[in-house]
Amino acid sequence: MPSVAFYTLGCKVNFYDTEAIWQLFKNEGYEQVDFEQTADVYLINTCTVTNTGDKKSRQIIRRAIRRNPDAIVAVTGCYAQTSPAEILDIPGVDLVIGTQDREKIIPYVKEIQAQRQPINAVRNIMKTRQFEELDVPDFADHTRAFLKIQEGCNNFCTFCIIPWSRGLSRSREPQSVVAQARQLVAAGYNEIVLTGIHTGGYGDDLENYRLSDLLWELDKVEGLGRIRISSIEASQIDDRMLEVLKGSSKMCRHFHIPLQAGSNEVLKRMRRKYTIEEFEGKIKMIREFMPDVAITTDLIVGFPGETDELYREGFEAIKRIGFSEMHVFPYSKRTGTPAARMEDQIDEEIKHARVQELIDLSEQMQLAYAEKFVGQVLDVIPERDEKGVWGNGFVTGFSDNYLQIKFDGSHDMAGKICRVKMTKADANTSEGQLVRVMDGTAQALA
Repeated sequence: MPSVAFYTLGCKVNFYDTEAIWQLFKNEGYEQVDFEQTADVYLINTCTVTNTGDKKSRQIIRRAIRRNPDAIVAVTGCYAQTSPAEILDIPGVDLVIGTQDREKIIPYVKEIQAQRQPINAVRNIMKTRQFEELDVPDFADHTRAFLKIQEGCNNFCTFCIIPWSRGLSRSREPQSVVAQARQLVAAGYNEIVLTGIHTGGYGDDLENYRLSDLLWELDKVEGLGRIRISSIEASQIDDRMLEVLKGSSKMCRHFHIPLQAGSNEVLKRMRRKYTIEEFEGKIKMIREFMPDVAITTDLIVGFPGETDELYREGFEAIKRIGFSEMHVFPYSKRTGTPAARMEDQIDEEIKHARVQELIDLSEQMQLAYAEKFVGQVLDVIPERDEKGVWGNGFVTGFSDNYLQIKFDGSHDMAGKICRVKMTKADANTSEGQLVRVMDGTAQALA
């Protein structure tokens, strides 16, 4: 039986794409082995969001070649898309394929087996208007299923290379999304996370059809318990979106809305297309609709030109808005982006101190948000715990408003919706008591 090994760098979308590529190999009769073992084919799914991503991708490629010099080494993903020549310069690389055409991987592998000639299969991504249909039926470690509905991005923020590696925004056909959602429900998944490179941009390329329309369609899927959106821009949350929030019992009370910076001056330099006032107004509107909503965000700290004064101004705005959790990153120069060429780069030590301060603020916010729910009953879907991390007699999962809660339970509850009363708040993992396990139709068990 031929064997294949995978290594994935970067974001959740890449992990999804790797799983989809594994399906192709699986259908071809391959077995999957660990990347540290000897395999016939090594596939490395690369990342290029930072310069470090490129470097790490190259290290992993070389590791595969050393492990088995006779193996076919195939490289895909964002770094492959933007720098195919650089990768083909590494002796031992057989195939470079970017962030499209991946259904052709198996034919290419067969061609290489026959001829042993390296193939550069990368073509221009900026011309692509088609969504690449690759499905993932099963997620080994998760009780949530991911469903990719969108690819690419039209925003061209000044710090970001991704439009050049993923192309412009394109949406998966609605009926195809719904069909896949039904299959995931049939496979036993209670929660679906809609994901993409710029998920909220779903529908930008469709005639008169938006993300809110898709959510209504998914709301009708029999047996689906929860729908979560991986990430959405503030500008994409409009009245129609709020209607779905209010009207659908399946929508999670959780939005991940990237802010990136708290000062208008910095937002403008990032080309973020909104002001802090607009962002704050939108958050207020969402909270009026859904008072208990969890709003998480991303922040880039120490962007070129972020003076102490602008940082302070941003810090105060962030504190005022309040989030349930913040993902904080120091700005890192990405070669090929406008921001990398900007003059007033910020000293690393200053960046580090600011990151620390915002992480501390995030921890306070996480605790304050969790404390609001002590004594309340929440629906939690326990994750699988093969390694026994949480100890005997305990399970852990996420509530719809994205609180991680540990409670008394057994492993056979994994993936089921459990009613849990929260007893103790914590910035990371809160504690609760099981009230009851719901069956698939969300009716209480006798």
